[in-house]
Amino acid sequence: MRRNRGLRCLFGMIVLAFASALTTAAQTPAPSPSPSSLEKDFFKNILDDQKAIWTAPLHIHRADTKWILPGSIGVMGLITTDRITGDEMAEFDDQMGASKAISHAGSAYTLGAVAGTFYLLGRKTNNARARETGILSAEALVNSMLVGGALKVITQRARPAAGRERSEFFDGGSSFPSGHSTQAWAVATVIASEYHDRRSVQIAAFATATAVSVARFTEGKHYLSDVLAGSALGYGIGKYVYHKRHRESLDSSTEEASKLWWPTITPEVNRRARQYGIGLTWSF
Repeated sequence: MRRNRGLRCLFGMIVLAFASALTTAAQTPAPSPSPSSLEKDFFKNILDDQKAIWTAPLHIHRADTKWILPGSIGVMGLITTDRITGDEMAEFDDQMGASKAISHAGSAYTLGAVAGTFYLLGRKTNNARARETGILSAEALVNSMLVGGALKVITQRARPAAGRERSEFFDGGSSFPSGHSTQAWAVATVIASEYHDRRSVQIAAFATATAVSVARFTEGKHYLSDVLAGSALGYGIGKYVYHKRHRESLDSSTEEASKLWWPTITPEVNRRARQYGIGLTWSF
């Protein structure tokens, strides 16, 4: 049974409106907080973020419609064909193992560990950029979980394996949007933005987020529209958190480091043990 056609399209437009408004708001200059204030005000900042996120559609600019309209049409098209593409994908199972393994990279546990690693290494090595990356990645992750979780409760879309009511909204499901995609793109966007001078880091971050999004579809956990909406939402949240909390002073302090595209190569010689080699060192 096919129903709620208008609402299904509306949901796609709302999510894209969130992403667009957040990306626009991210361009607004904000005071540069200190590392200690980011840690001290972590939960306060999340509350401020939530207020900004949920009111973002009220502050859409006319310029935003240039990609909201075509994006909405794309989401509508995917929602209309989701059941067909989902059923087609369900006929293949050779990729299930790989898809499930890749999906783990977008789980809250894995992304939380990534954020924690950046933060702890930053503190241990006195690396301000890595420390900030950890804090902001965690902030973006929590925000994406709260927003994504709320939208799931509101839309209640049935997952591809739900049977007769699959792909339908308001059937007690949790398919729209893809939580793993939202979380992966939120964290990846923060990392890529922090290391904007490291192309390899940006490629790795966005490639991982893309792989997670695709895997959620090929594993049969979500529809294409779920994945697209989640990715756009996560990107908007990541951009907003980064531009809202990032300290611009870190950019000037890493200008020289950005020139070190190749690792520092140093010879390692131990004549007594007759050991010879080279050491490769990257700076973060």
